[in-house]
Amino acid sequence: MNSDFIDALEQIQKDKGVSKDILIDALEAALISSYKRNFGTSQNVRITINKDTGEVHVYSQKRVVEEVESDLLEISLVDAKKINSNYTIDDVIENEVTPRNFGRIAAQTAKQVVVQRIREAERDVVFGEFINRESDIITGSVNRVAKGSVYISLGKTEAVLAPGEQMPNEQYNHGDRIKCYIVEVKKTTKGPQIQLSRTHPGLIKRLFELEVPEIHDGVVEIKSISREAGSRTKIAVKSNDSNVDPVGACVGPKGARVATIVEELKGEKIDIIKYSDEPEVFITSSLSPAKVVSTTVNEADKTAKVIVPDYQLSLAIGKEGQNARLAAKLTGWKIDIKSESQISS
Repeated sequence: MNSDFIDALEQIQKDKGVSKDILIDALEAALISSYKRNFGTSQNVRITINKDTGEVHVYSQKRVVEEVESDLLEISLVDAKKINSNYTIDDVIENEVTPRNFGRIAAQTAKQVVVQRIREAERDVVFGEFINRESDIITGSVNRVAKGSVYISLGKTEAVLAPGEQMPNEQYNHGDRIKCYIVEVKKTTKGPQIQLSRTHPGLIKRLFELEVPEIHDGVVEIKSISREAGSRTKIAVKSNDSNVDPVGACVGPKGARVATIVEELKGEKIDIIKYSDEPEVFITSSLSPAKVVSTTVNEADKTAKVIVPDYQLSLAIGKEGQNARLAAKLTGWKIDIKSESQISS
């Protein structure tokens, strides 16, 4: 290797952000393995690379001991003092053993190390970019579908939408652009592993933050979300400004804001509920669109008894119990729904 190689390392440092010193340290460590492999030796060696000229030097190392057990690794104190009378036990004696053709081996090793380190650095950059975006929303394009998983291109890297994170009513075709929720970012030997979701309630939260300025600004607050992805979502919102209607802000002019979110979710129904600190009021609202006659709560065990008109019972319970189930999850209360005739009989 020569000064041109050092110039190349400096350019890599500038372009890729990989420190020249880190590359040289890694190269020196790799060259030790290459030296031992190519020259069939198990002796201890130290390798140095001149940071200005690129010259490589190999030094064998032997530890000074009282009694030698391995000629490759040790030298007796008596023999050490023949070299220099100042040597004592546990000193390390070095002797240059740079082979004539070691420059060629060094150049080959250097190429491998530099390529590997650049790849690692690029992975670190991608990991650093996405680790700070956990619990955020991101837009990507469908790259491929394999074994039920959808692989989403995010530009510099690819993320995975696992089968359990996919909405049941969606088809994913190559090139489709979709918004996903970043559930987790892991660092692996093959680069960052990014897990996405289309079913996570956090996706709803982030979509509303994007579409509703009042939520983004903190004027309207999302208190809770319950979701059965692809079918129905209930979201409870509260206004921190008495002049702002939280439900109206989320619905938007002529329903435009919520319509945009519903379109993104391929028609998933969204019930926007006004949050209340009063359990009776909140539970009553949570069963929307059903009308409620009365709500009685038991604070001790967080149960609620709700009475609805006979003709509203099926609506309150919902198909396969979905409306009641989502309302219970939204409020955190166990809800028992009865019709007026059931109560009077």
